[in-house]
Amino acid sequence: MTQEIYQEAIKFAGEKHKNQKVPGTESNYLLHLSNVAMEIILTYKEKDDFDLNYALQLAILHDTLEDTKTEFIELEKRFGKKVALGVLALTKNSKLNSTEEKMNDSLNRIDELEKEVGMVKLADRITNLQKPPKYWKKDKIRNYLTEAKLISMVLNNKNEYLNNRLQNKIVEYQKYIE
Repeated sequence: MTQEIYQEAIKFAGEKHKNQKVPGTESNYLLHLSNVAMEIILTYKEKDDFDLNYALQLAILHDTLEDTKTEFIELEKRFGKKVALGVLALTKNSKLNSTEEKMNDSLNRIDELEKEVGMVKLADRITNLQKPPKYWKKDKIRNYLTEAKLISMVLNNKNEYLNNRLQNKIVEYQKYIE
């Protein structure tokens, strides 16, 4: 891993997400992005059979298209086509009607790309399976858990370590629907 690649991505994401908070908190959104990146780094320490630089860029940039005014072409010019396409796959298509359609479409696009893209989706959901915001209703929590199970099932071949981490988080998260 080169620190320059990490710094370039985190600076870009920090500027793009500067006014965004982690849902249900007053924490800057960079907290979430750095936690996803941390999952990738820990995975690399477990088994270094993937492109760490690529995976880290995806981890840090994964929400820029979905949550900010960033355009695909801007990502492509700054980080290259491969990274931009990975981020695009990790972005839900807002033109689709239902949450379920959006998730299935994104998972299909993720599954067609390199394993690093799927690893970031796994790491993202691991990071998101924390105590849900107080304003979430039981149905939303239940649906979020169902999505986590789907992510694990569809992307189970991307990285064993991350999939096991997600499975453990799913078990822990069930206490929020009881």
